[in-house]
Amino acid sequence: MQHDEMIWTVINNQFCSFKTTIGGRDTQFCRNEYNVTGQCNRSACPLANSRYATIREEGGTVSLYLKTVERAHQPKKLWEKIKLSRNYEKAMGQLDEHLAYFPKFLVHRNKQRLTKIHQYLIRMRKLQLKKNTPRLVRVHRKVEFREARREEKALVAAKLDNAIEKELVERLARGTYGD
Repeated sequence: MQHDEMIWTVINNQFCSFKTTIGGRDTQFCRNEYNVTGQCNRSACPLANSRYATIREEGGTVSLYLKTVERAHQPKKLWEKIKLSRNYEKAMGQLDEHLAYFPKFLVHRNKQRLTKIHQYLIRMRKLQLKKNTPRLVRVHRKVEFREARREEKALVAAKLDNAIEKELVERLARGTYGD
């Protein structure tokens, strides 16, 4: 059985590996990948809520993740993954359908998150269409210097090999070897 309040008191007052603060501020943030808001508070904590929902994007597809009490005893199957439509209106309809009995806070936050993800996916697709823009490539000075030095050494070795070969051909022509 999952006791949400007891879990939250432990997380809030003692230790949570996802909790972090930025700078010297009092605001606490959560690094859990399933957190809807990114803030560490009772209503937004995916660990301390037995009924939770969040939206994530993986590889251009948007998915709704649902957590219910019935799957709490199976950590592998704790989150149910529902693929959302690429069409914004249909995806909103799917959200309304699946989150009908969830708290209004979660419904609102997930709709905001869906809107944000949908907008940046549109921007990504537009950027992929504009492939004409020049791409900046890093100059590896250390590697280039190393290769130039190797080329110089190879040229010196090649000149030496050519000089030796020329000398041997001249000796052969003069009959030094007695053939």
